[in-house]
Amino acid sequence: MRELKIFSGQSNPALAKQICNHLHLEPAAISLGQFPDGENYCKLDEDVRGRDVFLIQPTCPSVNDNLLELLIMIDCCKRASAERITAVMPYFGYARQDRKDEGRVPITAKLVSNLIVRAGADRVLAMDLHAAQIQGFFDVPVDHLYAAPVLNEHFISKGLVGEEIVVVSPDEGSIKRALGHNKRLGGKLAIVDKRRTSALEVQQSTIIGGPVEGKAALLFDDMISTAGSICGAARLVHEAGAKEIHIATTHGVMCGPAIEKLRAAPIDSLIVTDSIPLAPEKRLPNLVQLSVAPLLAEAIKRIHHDQSISALFRNG
Repeated sequence: MRELKIFSGQSNPALAKQICNHLHLEPAAISLGQFPDGENYCKLDEDVRGRDVFLIQPTCPSVNDNLLELLIMIDCCKRASAERITAVMPYFGYARQDRKDEGRVPITAKLVSNLIVRAGADRVLAMDLHAAQIQGFFDVPVDHLYAAPVLNEHFISKGLVGEEIVVVSPDEGSIKRALGHNKRLGGKLAIVDKRRTSALEVQQSTIIGGPVEGKAALLFDDMISTAGSICGAARLVHEAGAKEIHIATTHGVMCGPAIEKLRAAPIDSLIVTDSIPLAPEKRLPNLVQLSVAPLLAEAIKRIHHDQSISALFRNG
């Protein structure tokens, strides 16, 4: 592991520190900041010539600042003669703009992918991309991790398995994710029929499958942004007679009115990971934060030693 260097940007240094702890390494020294005119500053305080470099920087809010800092870090390592540069992005911003859903709009996920590759990244390590096809937007290898094992282990430890539960997909886009959790946790499967009325408004109308009455409902999604969809699904499940409602998501973005909606929603617990940092005002009383640092650390070690990533999930 001597040739391995892990640098952290400013978006989630706590996660980077935990990853390094699991690998028994110290985070590599780097100076980051801004010039008086607001331009970003970066300087590596350690030699990376011929090294395998990992840059940990989820592009979470403030998305533009964190993305630009990542690009500058990549360029800095490239010009310092690093042998291989891996951009570790537990959360990939702009992922929702992955197609032209109407005329005269950009495909920003592809643009951002191009920027990262053009800056000099040799590979990308991401977690629970909003759409799996985003892997194909990069012209370099992409290792795509899933937080599902971490979330499942939490519910298993709480005894929420088997016929006592119903796994709920909050919309049709999350059906495959819900099926994966259902296979591991057991119980029944239900799907909330969601109809989008505008870019900011959605309407939930009915529940397909189930039943949910008298069950502990587990709702899984890749991210919570404004919380409109997931809270609407929780209310529908509550009205259908669920005795408990637990929401689990990988990325707790929780922007705009999300906190108010989650406070008012009929949920017993909200489980998120530390893929992005949580501000103090977002730490609700019923919130549980799980760490994906061991999973990311193992993936980094396997990439460094040219070992299989998919075997990590086959082995549980």
